[in-house]
This record gives sequence, C-alpha cells and structure tokens, in this order.
Amino acid sequence: MPETLILLFHPEPARSRANAALARAAAVLPGVEVVQMQPLYPGGAIDVPAEVARLLRARRLVLQFPVQWYAPPPLLQQWQDTVLTRMFYEAPDTEGRRMQGRPLLVAATAGNVPEAYGPGGINLFPLEELLRPLQATASRCALAWSPPFLLHAANRLDEAGLAEAGGRYAARLRRWQAETAAGDGRPALAG
Repeated sequence: MPETLILLFHPEPARSRANAALARAAAVLPGVEVVQMQPLYPGGAIDVPAEVARLLRARRLVLQFPVQWYAPPPLLQQWQDTVLTRMFYEAPDTEGRRMQGRPLLVAATAGNVPEAYGPGGINLFPLEELLRPLQATASRCALAWSPPFLLHAANRLDEAGLAEAGGRYAARLRRWQAETAAGDGRPALAG
C-alpha cells in the first residue's frame, strides 16, 4: 500500500522533461508510488475498478500534470468523470466515504514565467486560480486540499534547473507527508 500515490497525467510522457524530473525525484521517496497514466490509458478508456482500488489503497493522493490551455490534460478530466463519478455519485456510501479526509496535492507545471500569470500578464490569472476547479472537486469529494506545488517556466529549465525543481518537489512532498501523518489526514500546517 503506497503512503503517497502520485498519478502523473502527461499526454506525451516520452517528451516530458519537467514532469519526468519531478516524478524521478518523487519516486525515490519512501512510501511514494508514481503511476504514469497516459501509457495505461492511451485511448482514454479507463479501467474504473482498477483505479478505484488504486485510490482506496493510498493514504494521500497527488495529481501531477502540465497545465495546457489553462486546464489539466484531457485524460485527467476523463479520469475524474469516470473514477470520481463512480466513487462519489454512484457509490458514495461505500467507496466515496472511504476517501473522505484523504489529503490531495496538485503538482502542476506551466511553460510561462510567474509574471505571465496575473492581472498584468498575458495569462490574466495566477496559476493557482486556474486550478480552482480541482479545489472545488476536492471539496465536493471531502478530500483535504493542500496548496499546490507549482513550477513555472518548466519548458525553459536546463538540467540544473530541472534537478533543483525535483529537489524542491521532493522536499515539499516530505513536508506534506509529515504534515498529514497524524489524525484524519488533513494538513496540520498551511503550505
């Protein structure tokens, strides 16, 4: 049973540099399992019973992905539509209830610099604001939302920058695991 399950939704895993670097850094942490979702479901037909079982085995969930056109990749939306619909609408008293209070962390990468995300930038809104639908989903599913891990200018990083980003991600995951280790799994500290 993984303590922390990271579901990586990258539409082109072979071309990924930043998400691959983050995943490598996370995969060496104790109790962390990283699952590449695109190779499992290249056509989008998700094995719902297998995904429900995977979620129910984990204490914490991380959704990791590149932001594309201000949203997560389509496979993540398909996963939510099938897996979460079953757990929280079709079987809320059995499967959904078992997930309540589990910590959720979003780890998102974006190609542009932080200044591009805001009222004066080309993207108008802060990256964290663009993730609000996922926060609403967490609330609806009674998952404990944590402030996301965000990596800007991800496609501009050299090898040293990717290694540094991986180190920051691993450190964030270790802090988050420690913060959510006691009680009902909800973060004891913000950030």
